[in-house]
Amino acid sequence: MDDHAFGPGTSGAGDADLAALQAQLVVFARELGMLYHLERARSRELERALRSIHETYLATMKALAQVVEAKDETTRGHLDRTQAYGLALARRIDPALADRPELAYGFFLHDIGKVGIPERILCKPGPLSEEEWDVMKTHPEIGAQIVEPIRFLGGATVVIRHHHERFDGRGYPAGLRGEEIPLPARIFAVADAFDAMTSDRPYRPARPVERALQELIGGRGTQFDPAVVEEFVSLVEEEGERLAAAVRAGSSSDGWSVDPTPGDLLGVGPP
Repeated sequence: MDDHAFGPGTSGAGDADLAALQAQLVVFARELGMLYHLERARSRELERALRSIHETYLATMKALAQVVEAKDETTRGHLDRTQAYGLALARRIDPALADRPELAYGFFLHDIGKVGIPERILCKPGPLSEEEWDVMKTHPEIGAQIVEPIRFLGGATVVIRHHHERFDGRGYPAGLRGEEIPLPARIFAVADAFDAMTSDRPYRPARPVERALQELIGGRGTQFDPAVVEEFVSLVEEEGERLAAAVRAGSSSDGWSVDPTPGDLLGVGPP
C-alpha cells in the first residue's frame, strides 16, 4: 500500500468536498425554509378564505331562521330564548354534548324548514285544516335537507329533524319513541315547550313559570322524556335568576362563534 495514499493532498481534497457539501446543504436549507414560509402563507390565505365561507354560511342560515321568526310577531325572540334554555339544560344533562357547537346551531335553526312552507299556511290566523297540517309537518325534514349538506352544521340535523317527536311515539316526522329520539331533540322539546308556555300569544297571555313547570311535569312519559323534565325543573328552581339573565342577554354568541377546521368546511375530514 502506498504510504502517501492518505497524505495531506488527499486530506485537502476531502475537506474541499466537505465544505462544498456543507455549502450546498446551507443553500438547500435556505430554499426549504423559503418554501415552508410560502406554504404557511398559502395555508393562512386558505384558512382566511374558508373562514369567510363559514361565516357566510352561518349568516345565511341565521338570516333564514330569522325570516321565519319575523313572519310571526308572536314568536319574536323565540330562537334566542329556546337556545338559551336548551344550552343551560344540556350543560346539566351532558356537559360534553353542550360543548359541541352543532348543538347550539341546531337549537337556533330548529324551525328553518318553515321557509319551505307556504305563507298562507304558515301565517294562517285560524286553525289549520288536515291537509294544511300535513304540509306544516313537513318542515322538520325540509330543514334537515337544507342544513345536512353543510359539513360543520351536519350534527345540528338531529334537533332540526326530530324536535317534534314525542316520548310516547306519537310525534313526527318519524314517530320515534323514548330513547330512540336523539337526546338533543329530547332536550330541545322541553326547552321549546317551556318558552311557548311562558310567552304571550294572541289567544292567551304568558303562563306563570310555576304553571308551565307543572304542565311539563304532567307531560312526562307522554310528550317529554321524564328525566329531561326533572332536570329542567331543577334548573329553573335552582338557577332561575341566572337563567333569566342568560335569556335576556341572548345566547346567539354561543351558537355562532365557533370556527370549524378547514377540513370541516371542505367536507374532507373523517366521517
